[in-house]
Amino acid sequence: MSFLNQLKSRANALQSQDNNLLKNQQDNLARTEAACQTVWLYLVELAKQLNIIAPAGPALTLDGKTRWPAMKLTDFRCDSRKKMLNGKEVYESVAIAWHIVPQMGNPVGGSVSANFPPDLQRIEERLAAGQVKHERKEIRHAEKNTLLALQFDYITQSRGSVMVTPLHDAGSLGFRLANASGFGIVTTSYPAAQIQTPVLDELAKLLVGQPSRFV
Repeated sequence: MSFLNQLKSRANALQSQDNNLLKNQQDNLARTEAACQTVWLYLVELAKQLNIIAPAGPALTLDGKTRWPAMKLTDFRCDSRKKMLNGKEVYESVAIAWHIVPQMGNPVGGSVSANFPPDLQRIEERLAAGQVKHERKEIRHAEKNTLLALQFDYITQSRGSVMVTPLHDAGSLGFRLANASGFGIVTTSYPAAQIQTPVLDELAKLLVGQPSRFV
């Protein structure tokens, strides 16, 4: 084989590789967009039903000792965002969010305190994750003015959400769950091809406190 033919063979191999890569990217994008549409339609319908049911919320506590009253989930809302990718309009995100409020009456005030770094970090992380309105106060010794503890006065109202982010090149969807089963953030991902009703049913079960295999 002449050297020119060797170059032609190499060029053809590279061209074929590029074509296969482009085809794979296009297939992943199509699967991911279809999965996002499936998630969007499911979440919109789920929100309608849960706004009527107002399911019981998870057991909540900021310090692991002081329990919040029995809570419920209300005001479910869905949102989707789009962006441009390679000249095409595609999903940027799909989300559902809700309020977590007392089952009986209005939100009430509560207070927790901590004087050890691990306990303090746990409380602050849960306050941030739950978007809980609160005030932070220093508790000091009456005579020495030394810091004894930090006190957090809060209102028993929180928020939960599920944010779905498509990864078009990888052909997958990332899920970020905030306060779905207690204070905290949990993440997971699924191949776009697996996003069907059975998987989303597991997500719905998780949100209403039933045994779930979603995460």
